[in-house]
Amino acid sequence: MMRLNYQRHCYQLLRRKAMCGLFVLIFPLIFPCLFTPFTHASPSTFSEWNVPKPRHLRLLRSALQRERLTGEQSDLWAPLADQGWRPYLGSVNAPSLPQKSEGYLQVFLDGGLNQQRMGICDAVAVAKILNATLVIPHLEVNPVWQDSSSFMDIFDVDHFMNVLKDDIPIIKALPDEFSWSTREYYATAIRGTRIKRAPVHASANWYLENVFPVLQSNGIAAISPFSHRLSFDNLPSEIQQLRCKVNFKALVFVPHIRALGDALVHRLTYPPGQSQASSTDYLRETTDQNGKQNPQKFVVLHLRFDKDMAAHSACDFGGGKAEKLALAKYRQTIWQGRVLNSQFTDKELRSQGRCPLTPEEIGLLLAALGFDNNTRLYLASHKVYGGEARISTLRNLFPLMEDKKSLASSAERVHIKGKASLLAAVDYHVGMHSDIFVSASPGNMHNALVGHRTFENMKTIRPNMVLLGQLFLNKNISWSQFRQAVVEGHQNRQGQLRLRKPKQSIYTYPAPDCMCHA
Repeated sequence: MMRLNYQRHCYQLLRRKAMCGLFVLIFPLIFPCLFTPFTHASPSTFSEWNVPKPRHLRLLRSALQRERLTGEQSDLWAPLADQGWRPYLGSVNAPSLPQKSEGYLQVFLDGGLNQQRMGICDAVAVAKILNATLVIPHLEVNPVWQDSSSFMDIFDVDHFMNVLKDDIPIIKALPDEFSWSTREYYATAIRGTRIKRAPVHASANWYLENVFPVLQSNGIAAISPFSHRLSFDNLPSEIQQLRCKVNFKALVFVPHIRALGDALVHRLTYPPGQSQASSTDYLRETTDQNGKQNPQKFVVLHLRFDKDMAAHSACDFGGGKAEKLALAKYRQTIWQGRVLNSQFTDKELRSQGRCPLTPEEIGLLLAALGFDNNTRLYLASHKVYGGEARISTLRNLFPLMEDKKSLASSAERVHIKGKASLLAAVDYHVGMHSDIFVSASPGNMHNALVGHRTFENMKTIRPNMVLLGQLFLNKNISWSQFRQAVVEGHQNRQGQLRLRKPKQSIYTYPAPDCMCHA
């Protein structure tokens, strides 16, 4: 009897273990998202389980019922009036290149596309200051975007060299005698030809005192890191104008980026029939439609709302306790919790304008400004934190919203797929050809396009982040009150030229350094 009870006990124990083992095996299949690693680009598991609900439901209901006002629409789309400023990039009788270069200058640039773009402009300026030959800059792989695209993958290198041929000597690669000077060479040991402690916003004199001797002694100098390493103040006017010449004239994207960007612009301006949306010969077809219909105007909305930005802001975006936990964990993993905004409450951050606008909030801003649901909107963004669930409110407000995927087939996008810098380059190109550009939050893309569109006198809406933060905190505000406050608060934020102040970037504020008052 005892033996029979013992056998039964063993059988039940084995059965329990087997059931536990089976549960362990099938649990990941039932809930796969719980076993997905936290990444930079994808939304966290927690936020996907708690679909964010609209945070401003009262305003949203009114915005969805808004009426189209004809007079208001014409004012919105009217181009900027002539502000009396013209691009000026120096005298046509510039001095010729010195006969002898002091050596080769290498720079290694980190960051995303637009941070690297500014670094390239600074590299040309430093080469001019040092009378050096610039080696086409090396673009580092960004740890967030993981894009290994080189300068020549993004920018038209021959155009770049041709535009600057009278300013500085430029070479695509070092001669054989200096072929040892590589990123790998500098990563393995301390090297006498590497300058690794260039201060942020260094003066021209710093380069003459610290880099010029290295050039003279070795024939080469490599500066790494190099982002934001040249001052915006106390530089000769010809150096400032050279930086703008690089940014606004020399840096153009490679032909296939321009071709795809032009095709997207054309389709936004002349929307084709649905049958052409999936055509594999889309780039050719969309260029053959001019004159068949009236051109339509469109807005480019740069929406940077990825996980990095959401976590670093330390703001509450309405995803509940689970989302807060996910973002807090991300902050701890990436920045070891050292995020300045974490010491403030959400209310304090919003009242100071330090929270990026969500898709819902930028949609309410555009609706309050007078854009109706017939507005063609191009969404320039990488992956949005929270995915389509978070974008859906914006799409309800603007059902004609498009992006790269909706406008071009997979065949046209094959050369840019998975390449963050090339994707951003297409968005930049479309942004420079839109009737209006607006960005949901400050950042390098915002700054670069604001500056470039200022240089070309194009309409750009700059959200008043402090005003909007305070308005969205008021849960009792009516649609008419919200709308009036938004319109009044953005009257002088639609492309009106602002003169650069000390320490401000010449790439965001090109006047008066690179523009003259006619």
